[in-house]
Amino acid sequence: MNKKRSRTGFKFSSYEDEVKSPFDKLFDIFKELITHTSGDFDEAMDWLKSLDKEYKLTDENYTLDDFVEDLKKKGYIREEIKPDGTSNSNITAKTERAIRKNALNQIFGKIKKNGSGNHKSKFSGIGDEQTGDLRNFQFGDGLDNISITESLKNAQINHGYDNFKLTENDLIVEDTHHKAQMSTVLMIDISHSMILYGEDRITPAKKVAMALAELITTRYPKDTLDILVFGNDAWTIKVKDLPYLQVGPYHTNTVAGLELAMDLLRRKRNTNKNIFMITDGKPSCLRLPDGSYYKNSNGLDRHIVEKCYNMAAQARKLHIPITTFMIAQDPYLQSFVEKFTESNRGKAFYTGLQGLGEMIFHDYESNRKKRIR
Repeated sequence: MNKKRSRTGFKFSSYEDEVKSPFDKLFDIFKELITHTSGDFDEAMDWLKSLDKEYKLTDENYTLDDFVEDLKKKGYIREEIKPDGTSNSNITAKTERAIRKNALNQIFGKIKKNGSGNHKSKFSGIGDEQTGDLRNFQFGDGLDNISITESLKNAQINHGYDNFKLTENDLIVEDTHHKAQMSTVLMIDISHSMILYGEDRITPAKKVAMALAELITTRYPKDTLDILVFGNDAWTIKVKDLPYLQVGPYHTNTVAGLELAMDLLRRKRNTNKNIFMITDGKPSCLRLPDGSYYKNSNGLDRHIVEKCYNMAAQARKLHIPITTFMIAQDPYLQSFVEKFTESNRGKAFYTGLQGLGEMIFHDYESNRKKRIR
C-alpha cells in the first residue's frame, strides 16, 4: 500500500484493499480533522479539500459535496441560520459521540476487555461479582450464589447414594468480591505553551480525555470522571465540550486546578479517588486573596512551587494520589515534578505525546484493580 505523509502529520494510502464505503473512509479522516480544528466544521472541510486535491480521496462517483450531504442526512451536522441571514454548518451530539468512540478505539483499541468493569475490593463473601472460586456455604451467603451442581456432588460424596440428602454443610457457593467505585478527576493544562514550539499538545490531551470518558461510561459506568482545565484559573468542562477545547493566552495556575480537583473529590462518597494531571509546563501563576494574579514565567518561582507542594501534601492526607503526566522534557521541570510527586507519594510519567493515552489507560486500570484497604 502506497503511504505518504501530509502536512498534518497523518498518513494516507490508497483504498484499493479497503472494504469501507466512500463515506466511511472520508468520515474517518473528518473525525480527526474536526478534533484538530476544535469543532470548526468549515476549517475541517478546508483541510479535507486540500487533502483530497493532493491525495485523490474522492472521484466522480463520490465527491466531497456528496460527503457533506451524507453528513447532513445521517445527522452528523446541522445547518444554523445566522442573524445576517447566512447559514453555517455545525457538528451535532452524534458527531461528538463518534469522535469520543474514535478516540477510544485509537488509544485503547488493542487492550483486551477484562470483566464487567467495576473495582474489586479485597473482601470476599457477600458480594456482587463472581470470582470463579468455590468455597463452603457461610451464614449470610445469598441463595443465588449457591452452585447447585457442586453442592449435589458434595452431598453424594458426604452421604452416598443410598442415604442421599442435601444439608447446609453440603452447600458450595461461588465466591464473590464486593464492587467498589472509583472517582477520577482529569486535569488538562490549557496554558499557551500547549501550542508553542511548533507542537500541538492540546489535541492529544483532548483525545485522551475523550477516550477516558468513553471508556468509563461504557465499561465502568459506576465510576465517575470529572474533567477540569486550568490556565490562569481552573474550571470544569463537560465531556461534550471536549472536541471544542482550545488553548488560551494563559499562564499555568496548577494550584487552582488542584484546589478544584480536591473540592470535586471531597463531594464523592467513593473510597477510591485519584487525580490525573496532563501538563507541559511549570506552574507560573497564582490567584491572590484580593482576586489579582501573581504571575512569573521566569524559571521556577519559589512562592508558586511551594504552594504546589503544599497542595500535593494536602491531597496525600485526603488519600488522593496524583499521577502527573509531564509532556515536556526540561530537566528543571522534571525536578519540580519529582518533588511534587514525593510530597503526594503519587506517580509521575515523563513522556512525549506518543503513548500518552496508553500510559493513562494502564495507570487507570492499575488503580482500578487495587483493593480497598
